[in-house]
Amino acid sequence: MAAVCCSGGNLAYTFYMTTAPGHWQCRVPDECTPRNPIPDVTPASSCPNCSSRAASPIRVALVEDDPVQRAEIIELLQTVTHLEVAGAWASAEAAAKGLPSMALDIVLVDIGLPGASGVDLVRQLKPRLPETQFMMLTVFEDAERIFDALEAGATGYLLKKTIPKRLIEAIDELHAGGSPMSGAIARRVVERFQPPASKARAIELEVAHLSQRECAVLGLLAQGRLYKEIAIELGIALGTVQTYVRRIYVKLHVRNRTEAARQTLL
Repeated sequence: MAAVCCSGGNLAYTFYMTTAPGHWQCRVPDECTPRNPIPDVTPASSCPNCSSRAASPIRVALVEDDPVQRAEIIELLQTVTHLEVAGAWASAEAAAKGLPSMALDIVLVDIGLPGASGVDLVRQLKPRLPETQFMMLTVFEDAERIFDALEAGATGYLLKKTIPKRLIEAIDELHAGGSPMSGAIARRVVERFQPPASKARAIELEVAHLSQRECAVLGLLAQGRLYKEIAIELGIALGTVQTYVRRIYVKLHVRNRTEAARQTLL
């Protein structure tokens, strides 16, 4: 009777071939204890008894340059019995060489990689691997990167601050044919397709919440004035200008003066 040892999530299993060719029986070893589980994720606690999930796990790979985050994500994925971590790379260049030869279901890709970006990697590989689903897992939530990734071929977009349980759910959803996105990302996608009048009205309402002095600072920012010049023009301290600018960014949901100035043009 032949025996094959393999692992699934937290557990190790031994499969024994019976006398009938092609028939396998799964037996749990005597010591079958889970590794340290990640919070919010239910680890495997018993043998899957050769269920279809155990027989055909979702093969997942990861492209993440941060070694700590890479290890944490791999450890999380390994707590789930129906997921198989098939590979991990620290750069787009390394992934581009290794990925095409593997039969993968899902690839989690960071955007901010050294060298080529995660978006560049998806754009390069998606035409060659049409059956593989790419999900961005990143800290970036600006519209430009979101739509660059989706246009490149990504079918999911999650922020790294996503709780572990949601990440596992997103992988299952993506494998089932969905397009999982963090709430903030989905909102930006919706806003992208709003009629221009609705977008203009939304900006108008946001600008209406600015104080008179904040509006004055915003107007000078839109003209390309430096903080020092704005301080002189309005007769206020440089630190006060910086405070007004921070408030403007928060109220308009922007990250820099270019985005703030663009709001005045819509």
